[in-house]
Amino acid sequence: MPVAHVLRALVVGLLAGGLACNGGADPSGAGTGAGTGLETGSAGTGTGQGSAGADAGTGPTPRSYHLGFTPFPYAVTEEAVTFVYQAIASDADLVAHHFDDGVPWPEALAQAPYPAGFVGELASRRDRSPPGHRVYLAVTPIRLMRDGLAPYRGDSGEQPLPPPWDTYAFDHPEVQAAFLNHCIYMIDYFEPDYFAMGIEVNLLAANAPDLWAAYVELHRSVYQALKGQYPDLPIFVSFTGMDLIGGYTEADPAGQAAAVEDLAPYTDVFCLSLHTFLSSLAAEPVPDDVFTQIFAAAGDKKVAVCETSFPAQAFDAYGGSLVFDGTPEKQDGFFEQLLRHADAAGALFLVNFVVRDYDALWQSLGSPDDLTKLWRDTGFYDEDGIPRPVRARWMSALARPHAGD
Repeated sequence: MPVAHVLRALVVGLLAGGLACNGGADPSGAGTGAGTGLETGSAGTGTGQGSAGADAGTGPTPRSYHLGFTPFPYAVTEEAVTFVYQAIASDADLVAHHFDDGVPWPEALAQAPYPAGFVGELASRRDRSPPGHRVYLAVTPIRLMRDGLAPYRGDSGEQPLPPPWDTYAFDHPEVQAAFLNHCIYMIDYFEPDYFAMGIEVNLLAANAPDLWAAYVELHRSVYQALKGQYPDLPIFVSFTGMDLIGGYTEADPAGQAAAVEDLAPYTDVFCLSLHTFLSSLAAEPVPDDVFTQIFAAAGDKKVAVCETSFPAQAFDAYGGSLVFDGTPEKQDGFFEQLLRHADAAGALFLVNFVVRDYDALWQSLGSPDDLTKLWRDTGFYDEDGIPRPVRARWMSALARPHAGD
């Protein structure tokens, strides 16, 4: 659903030129995390709530997947950024760097220096990422509302496309060359273990079907060039899972299946954006068959969950016209199902988008009664930094040995 991207645009605007560009803080957070309780959250603190058990005396069942978060901050403060990276260090073995706010198109085409503000954000993210964690990196040539070419990523965040870029189609030769160069730049900078070159791309087929063929050509050409240069790197796009099955969103399942089929030869992993509450289910328990159907859409490809979430508190928006009856128990139940299906599918990784509830960030905006609420209460820590029940389940899964280690 396009509304799922309002939050990201919000944070890009708040952080541009600010905290995200400040790489001077101690990545370990020494002296700034007192009282957070994160130091007790080692992978060895499982509670027996893992998604795959083991017979007595045989030890925990290895997991196929890595577990991660994005470094999305709950407030525009140094303390918030430090807390989030500390949580990623203790509560995950993967960090997700998700760039959904444009491309420095002219600089990428000319292979010229990128805007200083953008480079500062990249440096901060790389410097703060926990050593030894796997890295999932995502970029996209599609704009947030999934209905056109991504904007210009300038010194202060997302900006309108400059001429002549504002007239270019996805398959324009300069777009293809620039996006390829941008992907190479980002891969070389972050050295990821997994790379998405498109985010929720099936929504473009739904929102702007006349642009789809040109996008497929862009994707094909860039994918093939990247595979020639990085043959061992898994390269793929993400799809919104709830739009791939019928009855839960307004998307046409046949059209969505056709979009997936168009890209199948040029994506190594079937990666899902899975926010089930952004559908007719709202924040109600998810029928188990929903996970079965979505994971089955992968066919013979490996599955990953590029981003997911579930609200742990009840809230409404727009004067009560949107109502989500979230609870900690429902959130925990959602992740029980997701981890169980990930085990069955031999998934590669799972990313919960938000570490901690961002009430402070929302309040700093004037507590708007709009879509900025959507992910506010989806953290594994509440707004006060107190762990929710789902964290125990997640940590139990994390404590299991990884099959590839």
